[in-house]
This record gives sequence, structure tokens and C-alpha cells, in this order.
Amino acid sequence: MGMNCGIVGLPNVGKSTIFSALTSAPAEAANYPFCTIEPNIGVVHVPDERLEKIAKIVGPEKVIPAITEFVDIAGLVKGASKGEGLGNQFLGHIRSVGAICHVVRCFDDGDIIHVAGKVDPKSDIEVINIELALADLETVAKRLQGVDKFIKSQDKKISDKAKYTKPILEGILKTLESGLPARSLPLDADERDAISDLHLITMKKQLYVCNVDEANLTKENEYVKIVKEIAAKEGAQVITICGKIESEIAALESAEEKAEFLKDIGIEESGLSKMIKAGYNMLDMYTYFTAGVKEVRAWTFPKGAKAPQAAGVIHTDFERGFIKAEIYHCNDLFALGSESKLKEAGKLRMEGKEYEVKDGDVIHFRFNV
Repeated sequence: MGMNCGIVGLPNVGKSTIFSALTSAPAEAANYPFCTIEPNIGVVHVPDERLEKIAKIVGPEKVIPAITEFVDIAGLVKGASKGEGLGNQFLGHIRSVGAICHVVRCFDDGDIIHVAGKVDPKSDIEVINIELALADLETVAKRLQGVDKFIKSQDKKISDKAKYTKPILEGILKTLESGLPARSLPLDADERDAISDLHLITMKKQLYVCNVDEANLTKENEYVKIVKEIAAKEGAQVITICGKIESEIAALESAEEKAEFLKDIGIEESGLSKMIKAGYNMLDMYTYFTAGVKEVRAWTFPKGAKAPQAAGVIHTDFERGFIKAEIYHCNDLFALGSESKLKEAGKLRMEGKEYEVKDGDVIHFRFNV
């Protein structure tokens, strides 16, 4: 699975506008379908108040946040699963990402063309979800066609795997045929792993991003209500964003100017900040920190990683030569105010190779190569 989020939606819903503001990188944006053909890729900083608090206490020369990647994928249309509108190419891009941010148009504007001629979030979502489900249906059906051959294999390992996989595939097929995404089928980690090579699109976690106009940023319009009802049935998250306002915020140079702008429009956190955090969380990624006078830095690691794996995020030598990890949690630092007080309170400890790193740990690795 890719460690990135793909931004999808119908043409002209504001994907490229949001992407440009998100990454402060100019994505092609125009008032006609398919202005984005090759996916634009942007690396963004992950907002984290903990990093700022650690930096205030430690006083480093540099502060480096964690990063994550967003991919702006061209607008899908009805028939994409059959190749309409370069659909096969675009679906291939979606298969390669780790999670999906589905932008839904929730504003009226006669000057911006809607591919269906009217704004209808329910219909728009159905078009995208049906195309993604149809693509997955074809993939699962093809795998099922050949599974009986593998069950009859003389190689017991191959035969056993096929026997284990067949009911999982049948369950996914039934789920997709009923109009639900594959992720709605309750599967354990082993079952998911057994079909992971299929790269099913509807197995990926999804965030609905309601793109509203300025007048509806701080209130819930009827379009947003519809999206929230659909998301609740799927167990998906929803955030509201105004692409136009986010573009204005992104154009401001300093953090102080951005904070003042947010205050003036009556919101505490930008929609893009919420979107980045939600995307990062959907990827099942955690953050640990390294802290010293030279640098305070946030590092991204997969949920469930042991200390050597987390060390390898910094450099492979750290994992290869791992000896011990000196660890405390950032919340203990915030409560006590300094590393010396952490030591006095017994909150600074040594951990070995079997330690499972926690989100918010502050770590100093000891290694030898």
C-alpha cells in the first residue's frame, strides 16, 4: 500500500484548487474536464501541536515536521471502469495510493460547469463509488475464476492458500454487488493480507471532503448534510473545506498572517490542516520525535512498529546496529517541563528490540555498526 493519499472526485469539484492550496504547488486548474491527466504529487508538512510544544521546551536550532504525500488524480466520470474519460489510467493511479480523499462539490456557482448539469452530492458520490466498485468487481471476479485451479494444485501450500482465500473473495464479491465498498466487510489482519495483492480500491479508507463556498464554511448546508448521511452509512469521515478561502490562506507568507486570517473568518483551524491530519491518520501512521539543541524533528512510522524498525526510519544503519532506545513520552515532558525533571521522576527509560513504539514517544537511539 502506498504511503500517500489520492484526491479524487468528479471533474470541476475543486480537487486541483484544493491540491494547489494544500501543497502550495501550482496544479493545473481550469473550467473544463480532464485538465489534470498525469497525477500531480505534493509533499506536505503534517501539522502537530506537540512538535511545537517540544521545541518551546528544548529550544532547538531547527524544527522539522513530519511529512505526508498527496496525489491529485484526474476527475473520474461515469463509465471510468470501462475506460471512459481515460478511466483505466486514472483508476490505476488510485490503486497505487494508500487512502482516498473524495472531494464532493457542495456549492452552487453558475460560472463553474458541473459535468452532470446540476449540483447533486448524492448522485456525484454514487458515480464515483460505483465506478470504483465496478473496477474492484472485475478484479475479484477474475481472481475467483482461477482460484479453483489453485485449490487442486499438488503443492499443499498453494492449495491451502487458495482454500483460505476463496471464501474471502466470495464475501467481497457479495459486498460489492450489494453496493457497499469492500472495506465495509469485517476482515481480520490475516484475511486482509491474503487479498492485499489485489490492491482493491474500495478496501482503502476514505475521507469525504465537502467543498463549500465562503457563505457556508461555518454552517452546514443541505449538500453537506447529504454527504454526512452517506459517510455515516459507510463509516467514513467527513470534513468541510472552502477551496477558494484555502487558496487565499496559502498565499499568505507568515504563520501570524494565516492565524489572523482564520480568526477574522471565525475558525480555529484551516480545512487543509484537518484534511492533512485525517489523511495521515487514515494511513495508520504514527509520529515519534527526536529532540536536541540542534534539531527537534517528527518522524513517521507504521502503527505497531518495534523500536529497531522505527530507528530504521532515520537510517538503515540505526536499525541494523540497534542496541537500545532511550525513551520518554511527550506528555510527560509537557507535564514536568524538562528532561532533567523527567529523569528525577523516573519517566526516562531504556527499551530494547521488542518495544512497540508509541505515538508521541521522544526517542534517542543507541546503535553500533
